[in-house]
Amino acid sequence: MNGLIALYGAGEYLPVVEPIDRALLDSLNLNGRKPRVVCLPTAAGKEGDASVNRWSDMGLAHFQKLGADVSALHIIDRASADDPQFESTLEAADLIYFSGGDPSYLFQTLNGSRAWNAAQKAWARGAIYAGCSAGAMILAQKLPNFRMFGNGTPSGFGVMPASYVFPHFDAMPAIVKPMMLALRKTLKGSEYALGIDENTALVGRLGGEWQVLGESQAHVLTHEAEKSYRSGEQVPL
Repeated sequence: MNGLIALYGAGEYLPVVEPIDRALLDSLNLNGRKPRVVCLPTAAGKEGDASVNRWSDMGLAHFQKLGADVSALHIIDRASADDPQFESTLEAADLIYFSGGDPSYLFQTLNGSRAWNAAQKAWARGAIYAGCSAGAMILAQKLPNFRMFGNGTPSGFGVMPASYVFPHFDAMPAIVKPMMLALRKTLKGSEYALGIDENTALVGRLGGEWQVLGESQAHVLTHEAEKSYRSGEQVPL
């Protein structure tokens, strides 16, 4: 990915993240034309049409308000992820936004698909990857398996050097925190995980600078330590 990456802890399509999304759109050099945004409700594909349509409608309304030329693609399972009708729209996108849901389902649906390959072509020419919750988690080396306390954790796409991305970091239920600690204890040496608070995004470029945007903080977690960064601060990755 040569474009920016934006990892959101939560808050997709809500007014609270408008400043983040405006900043992303403003970073695009489009010579005066409207930015082309594609919203993908794929992570909610198992939740039924009501959920998928809700995320799609929210994405359309949100980015239309921000002045974008926006579409929401009905990519909800492997068949639709391999449907060639969506390829040209994804390849031409300036920003591709994955809303939340089930990270394992999202990864399995996209891995090796026509849709993922088309999106990669867009990112290679500088389009922005935006992923909220599940959409952020799939870029890490692994997907957290809280039920197994770190055992048998499936692979992610491995785009980010982080072992895990933990969204909703400031709002995790108490029952989940011991499981997250168990996953942290599996980290070795220079390995780290990222925690991202709700209504907050960590934005940057592979091999470049990263910055926290939004209401709260991002956190870099190692086996023993945790360092937190406030909105506006640079995060060394």
